[in-house]
Amino acid sequence: MRFLKRIVSIQDVSCLGKCSLTVALPIISAMGVECSIVPTAVLSTHTMFSGFTCKDLTDQIEPIAAHWKESGLGFDAVYTGYLASAEQIDYVCAFFDAFRQEGGMVVVDPVMADNGKLYPAFGPDFPAQMARVCAKADLILPNLTEASLLTGLPYRTEQDEGYIKELLQALAALGPRYVALTGVSFEPDKLGVMYYDKVTGQYGSYFTQRLPASFHGTGDIFASTCVGGLTRGLPLGDALALAADYTVESILLTLESPDANWYGVEFERAIPYLVQRMN
Repeated sequence: MRFLKRIVSIQDVSCLGKCSLTVALPIISAMGVECSIVPTAVLSTHTMFSGFTCKDLTDQIEPIAAHWKESGLGFDAVYTGYLASAEQIDYVCAFFDAFRQEGGMVVVDPVMADNGKLYPAFGPDFPAQMARVCAKADLILPNLTEASLLTGLPYRTEQDEGYIKELLQALAALGPRYVALTGVSFEPDKLGVMYYDKVTGQYGSYFTQRLPASFHGTGDIFASTCVGGLTRGLPLGDALALAADYTVESILLTLESPDANWYGVEFERAIPYLVQRMN
C-alpha cells in the first residue's frame, strides 16, 4: 500500500517567473503530496516577458506515459495546466484514459485566456480543442474569459448570480461533474469562486477581499492548492476556500515586500501558512 498520495501535473516549465510547474511542485509537495510531472514545454520565462525561448515537448508526452504504464505506476490525481499547443490535446486525453483510476480525480485548469482575450500563443480554434480536455475531467477550474470561450456565452465584466449560474451549467454540459469558476465578484470589494455539482444540482461559493494588485501566476497557485487539498481528502468547498485564502495570503506578503517583482507572487513566504492550515 502506498501511504503518500501522488499527483501528476501536466503543464509547462517556465524556468523563471513563478507559474506552471515551478509553482505546482513546491505547493503540492508542501501539502504532503508527491508531485510527478509531465512537462509540455520548457520556457526560459513565462510569456509576459519579451523574447522568451520555448522548447516544445509534445513528442515526449506519449513515451513518458508508455514508460510509466509499463512500470505499473498510478496516480491519485491528474492535473493539467498550460498546454503548449493544440497538437498536445490528443496525447493529454489519451493520458487521462490510461491513468484514470477508481477513486481518483482528473482536474483541468484550462489555461488559455484572461481579461476577455486569448493568450497570444493560441489561435481562435484552440478553445474547441481545450473543450475536449475539459470533457474528460472530473473538475475544471476556468476563469471568466476561459468560461466564455469554452461555452460560447458572452464575456461580461459586470456579473450577477444568474449569469454565473448560466456559465456554470454550460461548462458542466461539456462533461465534468464539478465546475469551479474563478474571478467571480458580486460586490466591489469581494472576489472569489462559485462552483457547481451537476449531479446534485448544488451551488456553492467562497469570497475573499479584493486586493489592489494583479500578479501573473495566481491562477496556478489557486489550482495547485485546490488539487492538493482534494487529494488530501478535503471536500471541494473546503479545498477551494483554502486555495483562495492561500492565494490572498501570498499576494499580501508580496505587497509587503519592497522588491516585489511584477513577474510572480512570493508564494514561498506563505508556505508556512499553508502547512499550518493543512495540519
